[in-house]
Formats: sequence, C-alpha cells, structure tokens
Amino acid sequence: MEAGDTAWMLTSTALVLMMTVPGLALFYAGMVRKKNILATMMQSFSICALVSVLWMVAGYSLAFGNGNAWIGDLSRLLLGGLEAGWDKPFTLGAGTEGATATTVPESVFLMFQMTFAIITPALITGAFADRMRFSALLVFMTLWSLLVYAPVAHWVWHPNGWIFALGALDFAGGTVVHINAGVAGLVCALVLGRRMGYGHDNMAPHNLALAVIGAGLLWVGWFGFNAGSAVAAGGRAGMAMLVTQVAAATATLAWVFAEWLVKGKPSVLGAISGAVAGLVAITPASGFVLPGAALVIGAAAGVAGFWGATVLKGRLGYDDSLDVFGVHGICGIVGALLTGLFAHGPLSATGAAPEGTAGGLATLLVQAGAVAAVFAFSAAATFVLLKLTDAVVGLRVSEEEEREGLDVALHGERIA
Repeated sequence: MEAGDTAWMLTSTALVLMMTVPGLALFYAGMVRKKNILATMMQSFSICALVSVLWMVAGYSLAFGNGNAWIGDLSRLLLGGLEAGWDKPFTLGAGTEGATATTVPESVFLMFQMTFAIITPALITGAFADRMRFSALLVFMTLWSLLVYAPVAHWVWHPNGWIFALGALDFAGGTVVHINAGVAGLVCALVLGRRMGYGHDNMAPHNLALAVIGAGLLWVGWFGFNAGSAVAAGGRAGMAMLVTQVAAATATLAWVFAEWLVKGKPSVLGAISGAVAGLVAITPASGFVLPGAALVIGAAAGVAGFWGATVLKGRLGYDDSLDVFGVHGICGIVGALLTGLFAHGPLSATGAAPEGTAGGLATLLVQAGAVAAVFAFSAAATFVLLKLTDAVVGLRVSEEEEREGLDVALHGERIA
C-alpha cells in the first residue's frame, strides 16, 4: 500500500460525501418553496443513511463483485471477507483477465464508491421535488439503488462489465451517475406528473443564498469526485483536478452569457446551474482529456444545460422541478460523447496498453452505444420500479398535503 495514495483517497471520500450532505441538500433546498425546504433536505440526508446501509449489505457486492458481465456476485454480502485483506492493497476484479491493482485497501475503495452510490439517487430527488411521499422515497430508492445503480456501475467500472469490455470511457460517472440519475429523474417527473399550480403559481426559489452555498460545496467536493477517481495521488489525478476547474468555470460563463443574450439579464441561478453543468460534463472526461478539450466541453455544457433547462423542458412540458434531466442528463450525454472525441491517449496508457485510448470516430461510437444502453435501461427500470412503489405505498402526496407543504405534512415541522 502507498500511504500517500491512501491519504488522498480518504480525503476524496470525505469531499464526495460532502457533496450530498451538506452540498446537494443545500443546493436543492434553496431552489424550492419555503414550505418544502426541510423535506427537501431530509431527502438527501435520509438517502445518505439508507444507501450507506444498502451498500454495506449488498450494493457493493452487486456492483464490484466479479460476477458476470451483467451483475456482480454476493462475495461481499454484508462485507464478509473484508477482514482477510483489510491491511493489504486491493485488486479490483482479482482473478479475472482485466484485474486492476490499486495501492489502497479495499475498505477505502468501497467507501469511496459508497459516496457515489449515495449521491446518484439523491440527485434524482430534484426532479420530483415538492410531491413524493417519504415512504415512497424510501421504497423506491432502496429498489433503485440495488437494481439500477449497482448493475450499471458493474457494467461500466468492473473489468467483467460488458460496457467496460467495449472500451467505453467513463472516468468518474458520466454514465453511471449523471445520465443514470438524469434519465431516472425525467421518468419520475413524467410518472408523478406536474406540481399543483405548475405554470401558473409562483414557484420561484425561496432562498437562492442556500443554493449558492450548496453549489459552492458541490464545486469543491467535485475535485474528490473526479481527481479521486484516479485512485492514486499522481499525475492523472492532478490533470483531472485541473480540467474539472477549467470546465466548471467555462460552463458558468457560457450559461451566464447565453441567459444574458436570451433573457436580458444574467441570473445567480443561471451561474450556479452553469457551474454544475460543467462539472457534470467533465466528469466522464476528467481522466482522459487535456485543458484545451476541457474548455470546449465546458462551453458546450453551459449552452446545452441552459437549452435543456429552458427550451427543451418548455417545449415538452414536463415538470422536472430542479432540472435534473436538463442539467445532469443532457450534460452527462454531452460529456460522454465529447470524451470520445477528445480523449488523449497517454493519459490512459498502461503497461498492457501503452498507447491508451485516443479520441476519434471509433471511440465516439463506443461512447454513443454506452450512452444509449444506460439511457434505455435506466428509463425502463425506473418506470417499472415507480409503478411497483406506487402499488405498494403510493407515490404522490395528496392535494391537501401538497398545498400545505411537505415540511408539515410529512415531517410535522416548519421553518419559522
């Protein structure tokens, strides 16, 4: 084991956990109405607790057990067997043809991956803000975490995974996290339907200051998200951190200027949304591209995110409350595809593949295939799980509860 690598991964794990609580909790809470702030924060907080337990029980094993091309195994059920190598370096896919050695213990690797498993379902909650029952949230997120997130993580990141075998590039979660969550959010918005008064009532954010603080925490935490995915404190982590900053900054400006041009004024909400759009788009590319490409990816993400959150949503008429699909889905797709164009081979070079994976038409087609597969699976599986949840506990709060606000209706509390 390398002490420096382990220290960096412990730090990255804490940074990514910070992205959900408090980062995402504040980001989303600042964009809803006052009567739903506590309920919105409760969603992120409770998912953090729920998925942590699910990951320990079965999620990690299903995602990163050797298994087959489609799903892991139960070799780490309840994290059994971890005690045998707790102080030894971990090899992902040990015993398989594509086994990948690391210089950190398995406890650190699985904890780092746990934070990804936490934030992905938490992102989905922004799409159905103000209208899902808390009991439904717990049931749906349990099913989604084990039956959607874990398989997709296995496909993309485990050496046995079928998308991994295709050569698809996803350094830190463009498909696994953002497209997966974005598409699930879109399906949730469609199945639950619009909020009462959508298009008529004033649904402006109650406290954008909270959202700005949340966005700032997301931005800082994202360095752990992307640079931590190198699983080592080396040159690739350094490049991933640099391109993350470049893309986020460029996307912020691109969204602001697009909004300024179209609507006449640059908004605070637009600036923080642009930053998140850039962070999303650079996520799959962060370990594969150079700063010049990051500039292009950030600019594309800022414009695409603005289009997705305004034009696309307006034309199709769905109520994605906090633009989960418009930002995470659309910009995740943009980032995944542009990774296929701009990948710089030496960044992914290994002893077995000294030239790495370079961008080009062939790589772009592989990326497109991975995007399409995750999009289709996430949409279909999410729809089925929502219908199952609805049959068991009911998905949506009553009209009276929605009018009263979820803080009081679901949790018996309110902000003074």
